[in-house]
Amino acid sequence: MRLILACTALLIATAAHADEPLSPAQQFARETMIVDTHIDAPSALSKQWRDLGVDQPGVEFDYPRARQGGLDVAFMSIYTSPEDDVAGIARQKAHMQIDSVEALAARHPGRFELVRSPRDVERLKPGQKVLLALGMENGAPIGDDLEQLRVFHERGVRYITLAHSHSNRIADGSYSLGRPWGGLSPFGEKVVAEMNRLGIMVDVSHLSDDAVRDVLRISKAPVIASHSGLRHFTPGFERNLSDELGRAVAKNGGVVQLVFGSGFIDARAAADTTAYFKALAEFQREHDTVVKRGGTPAKTVAQFDDEWDAAHPKPATKIGQVLDQIDYAVKTLGADHVGIGSDFDGVGGALPEGLRTVADYPNLVAGMRERGHSDETIRKVLGENLLRVWREVESRAQR
Repeated sequence: MRLILACTALLIATAAHADEPLSPAQQFARETMIVDTHIDAPSALSKQWRDLGVDQPGVEFDYPRARQGGLDVAFMSIYTSPEDDVAGIARQKAHMQIDSVEALAARHPGRFELVRSPRDVERLKPGQKVLLALGMENGAPIGDDLEQLRVFHERGVRYITLAHSHSNRIADGSYSLGRPWGGLSPFGEKVVAEMNRLGIMVDVSHLSDDAVRDVLRISKAPVIASHSGLRHFTPGFERNLSDELGRAVAKNGGVVQLVFGSGFIDARAAADTTAYFKALAEFQREHDTVVKRGGTPAKTVAQFDDEWDAAHPKPATKIGQVLDQIDYAVKTLGADHVGIGSDFDGVGGALPEGLRTVADYPNLVAGMRERGHSDETIRKVLGENLLRVWREVESRAQR
């Protein structure tokens, strides 16, 4: 009965929305292919199931909001942490998150559909469905086994962020104080080559500068940054791409998918993030020393995080800061090499005013138009560039 009532409410809300006149930006968003390469819904679903096929308060991605915003292709982020890797549970968690996305699509076959290729996107568009693709954030689930790349490719994973936050067996991470490989590891070079062979896009977000350079040296196919900002606006913040590396990604034929999260678009927030990882590393050293000596640490990592967050609140940001990044990226990298990777549901609500959920893509359209971008450029940024790279990666693998 509750499911019937929820579906009825969705139909009523959709009908009411359909009666309202659309703004020019909303109409454009509905008619244009929008591809967002980074939405963190799966990790939240694995902790607590929510039916994202209906309106869900407190989330940034669900079906009603996606249709309102004109979202066509949502890359679901299959995220595992460095701690999951150390604990040996990263592979299990990755499969569970993929299961949750499949379950969501199965529950609502008229609203969601899984896609594995740009050909699927072309076949299923236009329509009322939100198409779900899979991107893996952190290569930890493959362990030391290249064969796992084939396994995850068969499950639908179409990009892999080689590392997340910290260095792993594949590559050095941008937040890591320890850089054991000086870029990619020997195993990481094999991973990139195998991803090229299978047709999985290589994602350089979260990597150290040297690791990004190694990827670009080795990859025979264009690469992506699935959710990165530009270091021009956040000096010293390695998590965002420098002009040099952004141009190198573009020269390689790839695309930089610009992120919306406040921590990536605001200089003070970015500086706080850098300081956090340095402070966390020191805390963990002290914590581990106390444990090795048989003592009881004064506080847990979770308590450290809570105290840090309370002392370093994220500054308020606005959509104009994202538009600044788009303007600069189009100027610096070229209109063919810029896209969007929001990080919705992945930054704890720390998002700019005007870009708080997937319903807000029309605000981005309106802002780009106000700043003089042509409709052709807007279409490229909203999705055409990413689809072009995906096709090229797939084509090279088939060849």
